[in-house]
Amino acid sequence: MKHPNYSCAWRRLARPRFAFKVFAPLAFAFVALACAFNAVPTSYTQDAGQFTGQWLVEFRTGEDKVSLSLRYHRSKQGEGRWSSYTDNTTRDVPAAELQGLTREQAMSSAGTTVRFQIKRDAGALNCEGWFRNGEGAGHFTFAPSASFASDLQRRGVGSPSTEQQFSMTMHDVSLAFVDELRSQGYETPTLEQLVNTGTHGASLEYLRGLKAAGYQLRSVETLVRMRDHGVTLSFIRELNALGYARMDAEGLVRTRDHGVTPDYIKAFANAGYQRLTLDELVELRDHGVDTKFVDGLRALGYERLATTGELRELRDHGVSIKFIEEMKQAGFDRVPLDTLVRLRDHGVSAAYIQKMKTRGYNNLTLEQYIELRDRGVN
Repeated sequence: MKHPNYSCAWRRLARPRFAFKVFAPLAFAFVALACAFNAVPTSYTQDAGQFTGQWLVEFRTGEDKVSLSLRYHRSKQGEGRWSSYTDNTTRDVPAAELQGLTREQAMSSAGTTVRFQIKRDAGALNCEGWFRNGEGAGHFTFAPSASFASDLQRRGVGSPSTEQQFSMTMHDVSLAFVDELRSQGYETPTLEQLVNTGTHGASLEYLRGLKAAGYQLRSVETLVRMRDHGVTLSFIRELNALGYARMDAEGLVRTRDHGVTPDYIKAFANAGYQRLTLDELVELRDHGVDTKFVDGLRALGYERLATTGELRELRDHGVSIKFIEEMKQAGFDRVPLDTLVRLRDHGVSAAYIQKMKTRGYNNLTLEQYIELRDRGVN
């Protein structure tokens, strides 16, 4: 069997840590169809209800789990135009989930064709492809579960379309997840909400982890929103360890959205700013205040500012470390903070002061230089 080059599809699929260089010359004929994704022909045929895509797997020595990437591209014509999207998922799964694939096949040094199945509650992905030295790629087709729709109906969710069922298979939205929602007192999800939990990464593990951390949100929309904004379980645990426990969901989202990370909080605590509220930290972050700025002020003799408001004010008025250093070189050391702000606001720089000195304006106070500048003396 001749194996044409498949590198075009792998470039789209591979994550940075995948080094599948060995596969460029070892691809196989049927997966060459992936290269056609640049054109209108699609992996979803509406009439036939067929869903196909690509898989990418990496076995790692000494680990029970493998890295599994699934890629599905859909283009569909409706209302006189084409719509298109690509769905990629990558996660570590137990090697046993790849039913029918042995480690010996995957680790083959000569390379071998393989067939295996990924079975989930909503359906199965029947996979074919090629493996060599623990790295493989190929093509899958979707087979929906005949019982899944009725199982969801019995739980009051409704009967999913084939497309919704395929999405839930791709993202492993399980009946155990639906049951966990109910046991935690969540509202019964709509089919669209259930699909969204999968596509946004709100998994069964995430749901149970939130409960363990004291969060039972009741709202599926809030659950998806938290996960979508990067509020991970590790993020919550780290905030708890720093004393920011049992925040409400919106507070967690706001903190994450504004870039207030546990490292950012620790850095300010180490700089002497203990027990700042998250609102204070968010404001500092929004105003561009970091600990590098605080350290620079300390090096220039400003040991501890009274409030975070002073830090924000300096930053907002453009009082940089460089500006203070230049004033020091011009003969003005440890200038009061409010005077630094006035100098910046009135356009009095170290260069201006030096120029005035060359013109005979020596031994003036900073207030006098401000007055000169305001009078237009240049």
